Amino acid sequence: MNRLLLWPEECSPDGRATLTGRRAEHVRSVLRAKAGDCLRAGIVNGPGAQARILALHESHCEIELRTDPATPLPPPPTADLLLAMPRPKFLKRLLPQLATLGVRRLYLSSATRVERFYFDTHLLRPEHYLPLVVEGLEQATDTRLPEIRIVRPLWRFLRDELAPQYAPGHRLLAHPGPRSPATAVPPPGAPLLLAIGPEGGWTDEEVERFDALAFARFSLGSRILRTDMACVALLTLLDYLRATPPCPSNAP
Repeated sequence: MNRLLLWPEECSPDGRATLTGRRAEHVRSVLRAKAGDCLRAGIVNGPGAQARILALHESHCEIELRTDPATPLPPPPTADLLLAMPRPKFLKRLLPQLATLGVRRLYLSSATRVERFYFDTHLLRPEHYLPLVVEGLEQATDTRLPEIRIVRPLWRFLRDELAPQYAPGHRLLAHPGPRSPATAVPPPGAPLLLAIGPEGGWTDEEVERFDALAFARFSLGSRILRTDMACVALLTLLDYLRATPPCPSNAP
C-alpha cells in the first residue's frame, strides 16, 4: 500500500476518519506507524492528501487528512480495455493489476469462446470488485477509479457506441501473429482502446469484424498467453512504447 485511500463518506467535515480492518492493520503492522506520523493518502476519485495519525489502537486507527498538492497523482489514464470476460478466478486476480497499470475504462464483453455462466459471478457487483480495484490504486498511488461496464451483446455496442469514440489507429486488436512495430501505437496522452480476447482467442469471424471496424493488430508474437499475462504484458508494452520517442530514421 503506497497510498492510503479513503472513501469520501468516511471523512468527517473536519477531515478526520477512523480506519479499521485491512487498512488499520497495514498502518500498524506493516508500516509500523505511530501517533504523529504522516502517511501519503488520498480520497477515492478525489485529491491526494497527507494523513496524520492521531491515535493507534488494536482494532482501529484515527487519522486526520489534509490536501497535499505537493504529492501529485500519476498522469490521468488514457488506455481503455475491451476484455472478453475471463474466468472469475482470473478476473479476481486481474482487477487489482488493471487498476495498478492505469486502465481508464474496462469493458467486460461476451465472445464466442466465453462461457455464459462467467457473467453470473458475484465479482461483477460493485461491492465485490471495488475493494479489489482500490487495492490496485493504492499500489499505484492513484485515486481515480476505472469505469467498469458489462457489454452483452458485444457487436452492436462496439460498432455504434464504442469504436466511434477513438480516432483511426487508436483501436488495437490483440491477436497472435507478427510482432507489432513501435510505430503502430497511438501517441502519448491520446485515448486508445485495446481489445483482448478469451484464452481460446478470438474466432476468425470475430477478427474479421474487428478488421471491419478498423482495429489495427497489436501482437507480442505467435505465442498464446493466458488472459492475465496477456493483459499485463500488452498494457505495459503499450505504456512503454507510447512514452518512448521513436528512434530517428537512418534513411538518407
